[in-house]
Amino acid sequence: MQNPRLASRYAKSLIDIAQEQNALEAVLDDMELIQQICQSNHDFVLMLKSPVVKSDKKMAILHTVLDGRVQPVTMGFINLLVNKGREFYLPEIVEAFSTQYKELKHIRTVNLTTAVAIDDNVKKLIFDKVTASIADGHVELNTFVNEDLIGGFTLEVDDKLFDASIRRDLNDIKQQFTKNLFVADM
Repeated sequence: MQNPRLASRYAKSLIDIAQEQNALEAVLDDMELIQQICQSNHDFVLMLKSPVVKSDKKMAILHTVLDGRVQPVTMGFINLLVNKGREFYLPEIVEAFSTQYKELKHIRTVNLTTAVAIDDNVKKLIFDKVTASIADGHVELNTFVNEDLIGGFTLEVDDKLFDASIRRDLNDIKQQFTKNLFVADM
């Protein structure tokens, strides 16, 4: 039931309304809260997507969960979604909002994956290097641990992947042996 075009349009509308009311940062916090709720509570997402649960019941649940925790503009937006029968797209709209917000504020997401957890000093050093190499905008650094890398790291910036892992080196060596480049011509 993914509909990225619909999610993108609703997210853009919410950004526009939030900017008009000077509440963009507050609405971003609301979207992050809703994203946390969706990620931590699978039943909440199932309720949103269920055709059996009536819209008035969904609205009551959403008010119970979100009233007092989100901005009026966000609550009004959610009311609109429920009235239009689009509430099952809420998790997707939240993701689209986050993406569009980052584009608007020129925030670039960088994913650093290492074989073992790294300390804050190394993380800051890498953050500073990446920030210096990216001229336009701010950097958001996400760190992950993947033991399959064996050692080294991978760094994802936009659509570029810098792979300095032991796993990649071993795969390169495996390819060289598979091609048998070391056998002399007879």
